[in-house]
Amino acid sequence: MRALLIFFALMLVVAVPAHADQPKLAVFDFEMMDTSLQGEVDGVRRDEQDRLLRVSDQLRRELTQSGRFDLLDISPINAAAHGSHLQACGGCDVQYAQRIGADLSITGVVQKVSNLILSVTIYLRNARTGRLITSASADMRGNTDESWSRAISYLVRNRLLAPNYGVPQPQ
Repeated sequence: MRALLIFFALMLVVAVPAHADQPKLAVFDFEMMDTSLQGEVDGVRRDEQDRLLRVSDQLRRELTQSGRFDLLDISPINAAAHGSHLQACGGCDVQYAQRIGADLSITGVVQKVSNLILSVTIYLRNARTGRLITSASADMRGNTDESWSRAISYLVRNRLLAPNYGVPQPQ
């Protein structure tokens, strides 16, 4: 009798379709493109570099909380990514993402026109083909922790996780 119960339990496990795995996602740290006069005169600002890391972590956290992605640890490729200009390296982000088994790759850039006018853009690519799936941008007013954080939240909520925006939806 016990063997019969085990047999039926196994049949149930085999008969019930498994949920499709979530896409494996590599989210790289944001990069800065400072075209401001202040940036030309003063160079790299520590507070902005810190913000780049914070909004990168925020993006990872919000995408993880959505439950729609399997976020991968990028630490094995992080040094190489930081040594490259991901927006101009000819697809090296895709190559790095492939090394860690990602299906999707996200890069982002914050462009600073002035200390008042900034924009953030997120690029989502198919890590197998390198094809751009979608990009999303938001303008920010003010170079503060709050403005950067709100811009990322807006892009996640209203672009990356919005239905019909080009991002793979759960099955």
